[in-house]
Amino acid sequence: MAMTVRLRYAPSPTGHLHIGGARTALFNYLYAMHHQGTFILRIEDTDLERHVANAADEFAENLRWLGIEWQEGYQVGGSFGPYTCMERLGIYRDHVDKLVQSGRAYPCFCTEDELSAVREKQQAEGVTPHYLGTCRALAEDERAIRIERGDAYTIRFRVPEHAVSFDDLIRGALHFEPEHVGGDFVIVKSNGVPVYNFAVTVDDMLMEITHVIRGEEHISNTPRQLYLYESFGANPPIFGHVPLILGANGKKLSKRDESIVQFIDQYRELGYLPDAIFNFLALLGWSPGGEQEVMTKQELIDRFDLERVSKSGAFFDAAKLQWMNGHYLHAVDPATLLEEARALLFARGVAAPDDEWLHAFLSLVLEKVTQLTEIEGYARNLLSENVTLERDAQETLASPQAITVLECFAGVIDAECDGTPDGFKAAIRRVQDETKIKGKDLFMPIRAALMGTLHGPDLNRSLSLIGCVRCVKRVREALVKMKSLG
Repeated sequence: MAMTVRLRYAPSPTGHLHIGGARTALFNYLYAMHHQGTFILRIEDTDLERHVANAADEFAENLRWLGIEWQEGYQVGGSFGPYTCMERLGIYRDHVDKLVQSGRAYPCFCTEDELSAVREKQQAEGVTPHYLGTCRALAEDERAIRIERGDAYTIRFRVPEHAVSFDDLIRGALHFEPEHVGGDFVIVKSNGVPVYNFAVTVDDMLMEITHVIRGEEHISNTPRQLYLYESFGANPPIFGHVPLILGANGKKLSKRDESIVQFIDQYRELGYLPDAIFNFLALLGWSPGGEQEVMTKQELIDRFDLERVSKSGAFFDAAKLQWMNGHYLHAVDPATLLEEARALLFARGVAAPDDEWLHAFLSLVLEKVTQLTEIEGYARNLLSENVTLERDAQETLASPQAITVLECFAGVIDAECDGTPDGFKAAIRRVQDETKIKGKDLFMPIRAALMGTLHGPDLNRSLSLIGCVRCVKRVREALVKMKSLG
């Protein structure tokens, strides 16, 4: 009988969803969907000091925005819940008790000051810091007395003397000696909350997780988790550790590096499309083979595997992401962006007249932008009462024929203007017929006067969005400026 694939993403709600975390979630999602399995969202909220209120809900919202849907877990439910660690404390306590009763774990009364002093001494001597086993051999009656007395204590796992190994789906065979874990390690803090390695092992074991795909920084956690699986008599999942994401300097991407936008909600605010980020993140450390880079969600699901995940770091190319977002913006149906575009413009003090105008506007400018925030400049240009003339526009309006063109154009649209692109096209053709001026000498003065620039999207459609009344006003103002300078 074929194994049902079950993967999870288990973020700690200590901040915003980082691109590294989003990439990890995406790889797990793609692998699960490729194998017709289950993708689970679980919240590892044991870090009480760094916990951020509502961060888990924000994680969920941003994952859904990206198109990463989970079939089980946080906010969804399922038969293996609860799906947040702090709701599972009783489950962890039962498993800790089993380890203590079997002698595989014990209470440790060493204070943080004592442990810090030992670490400093070991570092000064050039020794890798490790726990010396101070409380490992305490007599049971002494432990009972100290617990009864109220002494603070943690629970440590008694590390076996044998090595552990596993076959990583990406990196191959990996082997760890007992000293790699730094001696007997803490599994429950003095406040009674389990540490990450213990909670994640128990959760993965009880939720029947079959595969764990995560960043290579977690390789050092794996031997501790393998020892825990062994102590519970359980088979571990199959592990795959994906490469680090590297910045422009070739070093691990730091959250303090302000040269790269690093959080998903920032990309949302900048007007990136979720499909573009989904596509881009899938290629961070994984290659489908061949030259194709732009792929739909279903294509990525169909083609994703771990055999083509790189062992070396994945370079975060911000320019490539912007190019890819531009590709998706150029192809998107403007109707799907009406609400988002309206909200974006409104937040920046630009009010679109109505949905019909906004749809026509997006149809015009989306092919010119690489992120949605760039539509603001175009909208201001079309809707503002006054036009700021760029230098080359001023030079064009200084030509002898410019006044002739604009006076004729103002008269034509003032007398008859239906506001449509075809109507403006006909008006410009009539100006050509009446003035005998054509080509750039005809079009450039009109664009310069009405838009303040010699470059931009389709002229007739732009004039339609400016509107008849505003067009007449802009031309008249341009003529006044030209004659005052002339």
